[in-house]
Amino acid sequence: MAIARLSGGPLDGQIIPLEPGASDSLIMPYGGGQLVYRREGAAANTGAHDGPTETRFVYAEATEDINPDPDGRDE
Repeated sequence: MAIARLSGGPLDGQIIPLEPGASDSLIMPYGGGQLVYRREGAAANTGAHDGPTETRFVYAEATEDINPDPDGRDE
């Protein structure tokens, strides 16, 4: 099993399963748009006995504005 560790953006710190043969970009739905994370660096923990293979993905962009308070109320 491989995992992707997300860094930056609204999903900072999240860990998600990574499919075998995944590309260098992860595109995920978020609100009314999508978030794009790009692979950074080499995979870690690639040995047989050191846990799941881990790859770092860094926030690159969002297709829509990210606004946690879209209606202007400060609740």
